Amino acid sequence: MLALIVAGGRGTRLNRGEKPLVRICDRPMIACVTEAFCAAGIEPVAVLSPSVPQTGNWCRAHGITTFRAEGAGYVEDITECIEMLDIAEPVFISVSDIPCLTPDIITTVLEAYQAAGTDACSVWVPAALCRDVGITPAYVQNIDGIDAVPCGINILNGAKNGEEQEETAILIDSLRLAVNVNTPADIAAAQRILLSR
Repeated sequence: MLALIVAGGRGTRLNRGEKPLVRICDRPMIACVTEAFCAAGIEPVAVLSPSVPQTGNWCRAHGITTFRAEGAGYVEDITECIEMLDIAEPVFISVSDIPCLTPDIITTVLEAYQAAGTDACSVWVPAALCRDVGITPAYVQNIDGIDAVPCGINILNGAKNGEEQEETAILIDSLRLAVNVNTPADIAAAQRILLSR
């Protein structure tokens, strides 16, 4: 199984260079995410845009397969990658800015997806956990009676690329999914979580 790691962001709000290479506890965020997928037995493929040439260099130097998308947008780049790589099976999609991700969380998501039997799944974290670490969620949806925030991990059926897919929402009560790094305050929150283990 593959994991498409969407890593094309410029990180303008962070003002620290290419976003996937922003360091959390002295490691690039993309390293945290790709290593978690590798440890879970899933091969990462970094989906890059023309905006992140140094991220491409880092991936090549660390043996991470890359796909250079046109940079038309998140959904468009994923759709392009699935089509060009001819992926006809379930595939993880993950943002590259969730540095607290662990192999155990990935395994939990995969098992819940397989048990659900739907074409797709999205992963959510309780909004209260985000607030606990000082993050105000931009988007909240009710999942199983709980206010929840999408954490940037999905599984899609590559055979139905570009089609609407029946989706299961998976709620995971883990502080490690509460931080999607977009601001300097998010960096501090992620570092606190990683240093507290």
